[in-house]
Amino acid sequence: MRNPAALGDLTDRVTLATGDATSLRDLSAALPGHDAVVSALGAGNSLSSVRAGNLFARSSAAVTGAAEDAGVSRLVWLSSFGVGHMLDWSSTPQKLIYRTLLRDIYANKAIADESIRSSGLEWTIVLPTRLTNGPVRGTYSAGDRLPMKDNPTISRADVAAFMHRAAHGSEWIHRSPVITD
Repeated sequence: MRNPAALGDLTDRVTLATGDATSLRDLSAALPGHDAVVSALGAGNSLSSVRAGNLFARSSAAVTGAAEDAGVSRLVWLSSFGVGHMLDWSSTPQKLIYRTLLRDIYANKAIADESIRSSGLEWTIVLPTRLTNGPVRGTYSAGDRLPMKDNPTISRADVAAFMHRAAHGSEWIHRSPVITD
């Protein structure tokens, strides 16, 4: 977590572990005793950091390795709508953005997603549309394939609620749900 102060009301309900998301050693130290891994790793506003470091591919390798080492079978991983085969379902404006501005990031996320799918874990790869900072509404749509028009959005808060629910249930195991408002 980049800013532990952002936990707000959750401070007393979570245990914060500091480490490198691409380090098998750091993740292996943090995972024992847990039932699931929920990864909402992001690059923030820095596109160059992902291009240079293959953040998502490196992190997925570390997370899957550490989870397997720790005996944690459940992984809920945040990816993005438009990654991999999802590009085929995108609208024309989305495809333009994904193939130009986000090309390197999405290629790296596709490697990460495939690494997770080929792991022995009970994975869910969450594919949200464009993220906003809106509140939890709880009225989003989730499915293996959803019709898309223009540039749909979903709040980070609704994505977090969905990921929490997915981590505690079996409905989305070995599936890649698209979620949008």
